[in-house]
Amino acid sequence: MSPILTRAARGLARRVDWYIVALFGAIGVATLAPAERQAAEVVSWLTQVAIGLLFFLYGARLSPSAALEGVRHWRLHLPVLALTFAAFPLVGLAIALLPDRMLGAELTAGVLFLAVLPSTVQSSIAFTSMARGNVAAALCSASFSTVLGVVLTPVLAVLLIRRTEGGGIPIGFGQLGDIAVQLLLPFLAGQVVRRWISDWLGRYRGVIGVCDRGSILLVVYSAFSRGMTTGIWQRVSPARLVLLGALCVLLLCVALLLADRSARMLRLPREDRVTAVFCGATKSLASGLPMASVLFPASRVAMTVLPLMLYHTLQLVVCAWLARRWPTTLHSATTKPPPRTPAPATGRRSDSPAG
Repeated sequence: MSPILTRAARGLARRVDWYIVALFGAIGVATLAPAERQAAEVVSWLTQVAIGLLFFLYGARLSPSAALEGVRHWRLHLPVLALTFAAFPLVGLAIALLPDRMLGAELTAGVLFLAVLPSTVQSSIAFTSMARGNVAAALCSASFSTVLGVVLTPVLAVLLIRRTEGGGIPIGFGQLGDIAVQLLLPFLAGQVVRRWISDWLGRYRGVIGVCDRGSILLVVYSAFSRGMTTGIWQRVSPARLVLLGALCVLLLCVALLLADRSARMLRLPREDRVTAVFCGATKSLASGLPMASVLFPASRVAMTVLPLMLYHTLQLVVCAWLARRWPTTLHSATTKPPPRTPAPATGRRSDSPAG
């Protein structure tokens, strides 16, 4: 291979998000080799253990002081939370008004579930840092959103989906008990023991990251394995997938626009406006997939998480482009050419400072 092609391949490899590739790879494996019968029971049990461990680690790593710090900077965090848990659900309800034949009950429920998810922590901080925003505020805002999402997301999902889907998906307040046992209790346990294990988690951050992502990949494989046994790809036509992709693009554009306009209306400084945009427009895949596995029936999980996976992929691509462009835009807007020194009135042109 020529040096030019080698450099191009390395550049492409650096730009590719291999975690997204792995997520869709897990879907491919589940499509070709779904877990069935006893293997499905083992995968289901392992998934429940992995979800509990995942939320335990969330609780152990999340600093309560970082989450509560958002109260002090309410002019930034209040509009972010309002967008995450109020404006997003309203847009989701508007999408749910589409005729049932366009998306179907399961994908509509998935859009509503996507709309009530909390902000993502890692991506918000990474994008804010790339765009030279307020990284400390991004940490506080995304952490506060995650804490609220453990409680608010299941409640809002039950309220909205029961109101709109007309009985197509069996979901109710009974699932909130499962959420409390499988998600909230491990999260609170992690918060309790955090003071004793936080240093250990910091030293083995790479191992913990592999555990996090491996757990989510297992959730995806389990969900789409069940989906294959119930004929998921026979229920999702190409036209519906295209429409769903277009709606996810629309949802992301509306979220980015609302976040930016609300930050400008509040006259937030540029660094806080960057934080508001990335914390307000992103949704957490890491929280959403485990919650969906507990909240929805096993045969319906694969369909209901499709909107989340499409939106997550879009937000990574679009927000990464915005984050790279923002510092350049700022530099070009604030950098002015040096003032020209007027030529001395001697009747001749001189390029020397002395004239």
